[in-house]
Amino acid sequence: MMTETTVTVTSNDAPPSSQPAVKTDSGYQGQGALSWLKINIAYFKSIPGIIKIIQLLFGILCMALASPAYRSGTHWFLFVATVSFITTLIWVFVYLLSIREALKLPINWILTELLNTAMDTILYTIAFIVQLAVWADFYYWYRGANIAAGVFGILNALAYAAGTYFLYIEWKGTTTTTSSTTTAA
Repeated sequence: MMTETTVTVTSNDAPPSSQPAVKTDSGYQGQGALSWLKINIAYFKSIPGIIKIIQLLFGILCMALASPAYRSGTHWFLFVATVSFITTLIWVFVYLLSIREALKLPINWILTELLNTAMDTILYTIAFIVQLAVWADFYYWYRGANIAAGVFGILNALAYAAGTYFLYIEWKGTTTTTSSTTTAA
């Protein structure tokens, strides 16, 4: 038994631009897999964005000047500096890639960042006090770098306090807007 194949040829004289577009099953139509991410450089030109960059730079200085940890208090200082650096770096990527706007999750992003930054402020304050107290009476050649790390810890605690203040102002503005629209409805 042989199967028979029939070929039908039709002429389409229409120009290629008027032909219908091909739709694929995957929904991919010329967009990248990460098209939902948008680079947001404008945030880092604002005061909160500049403060985040300052926090990262001071964090790098704190970690570089305090390491390696020769005294037990420096271990705590480095732990706080490293954890704060990582959390700030995560928030930088959240703002840089516009993840807050892209993810439709029921998260109060501003309150979450406010609590995180407030906690970093408290921890940095405790850490620089411990760092300076541990190295106040210790006389070795690496004492100066550790004292400088404590001073940059003070500056970073102030930077985190400023970040907390601006986040509080932003959070307060969003909660009053939300409550006024809720009561008006």
